[in-house]
Amino acid sequence: MKQTTNSILMIRPVAFRMNEQTAVNNYYQKVLDGLLPATVNAKAQQEFDVFVEKLRAVGVDVTVVDDLENADTPDSIFPNNWISFHENGDVALYPMFAENRRLERREDILDTLEEKGFVIENIMDYTSAEEDGFFLEGTGSLVLDRENGKAYCALSPRADEELFIEFCEDFEFTPVIFEAFQTVNKERKLIYHTNVMMCIGDTFAVICADCIDDKKERKMVLDSLKGDEKEVILITEEQVNNFAGNMLEVRGTDDRRYLVMSASAHQCLTKKQISQLEEHVTILSSSLDTIEACGGGSARCMMAEIFLPRE
Repeated sequence: MKQTTNSILMIRPVAFRMNEQTAVNNYYQKVLDGLLPATVNAKAQQEFDVFVEKLRAVGVDVTVVDDLENADTPDSIFPNNWISFHENGDVALYPMFAENRRLERREDILDTLEEKGFVIENIMDYTSAEEDGFFLEGTGSLVLDRENGKAYCALSPRADEELFIEFCEDFEFTPVIFEAFQTVNKERKLIYHTNVMMCIGDTFAVICADCIDDKKERKMVLDSLKGDEKEVILITEEQVNNFAGNMLEVRGTDDRRYLVMSASAHQCLTKKQISQLEEHVTILSSSLDTIEACGGGSARCMMAEIFLPRE
């Protein structure tokens, strides 16, 4: 299995704003005082469009779908939480914590991908778990090492352990389970999504080991990454707060490898970390300040990787 792909799905927002339903356990979200909703959305659209342009300029195949006009889907810009696409033609649909995020799931998006020549064989639908109050938010909750058949998951209100194990059985991943924390008002709180504190590339992994408070769990996760011969690049909690964990490796023209991140993530990295990363990839960054502030998510969350076979 390939770890990285050249094809991604992105959803262009029409009514982007801070989602009050997700803010209860996403501590990265902020209200931008004094900005009208229309201004926030316009800024987010501008950041989105520039980001897509940068990806396409290096040869990434980006499928852009517009969000629906009348849907109350302020987080639609983060499609990787409700859907994932796999090399065998499987598509997974995930149960979402926030009720208004459940409206993001759209069958017409699958039609669009099939029209582009992607093959969908089978849909694995986990969404009925919502009725029982259990959630697993796609590749936000899951950080997949596709090549080595492992799935990393920091348990949280949005990442249920039993559901995660069920996913791993269905998709033949070995589960790597732990808890990750951040400090909020001097208290340690569970991090809502695994992908804000770690990222796995082809030959490296970026992780904030300090978020894993349990020393045994921390060692287990680091040993697992090193055992797969990944160069482990450590980041700090302060860097996690600047979305330095929320990165994704993609492939561009001639299979060139890019590590995609926001400008704030790029700016907070040290020279040493940048040179470590540049041994493996070319860094591609774009300003996502409005999206990060209001949405509490960053570059990784905006890209749903497409691994589906083509006709």
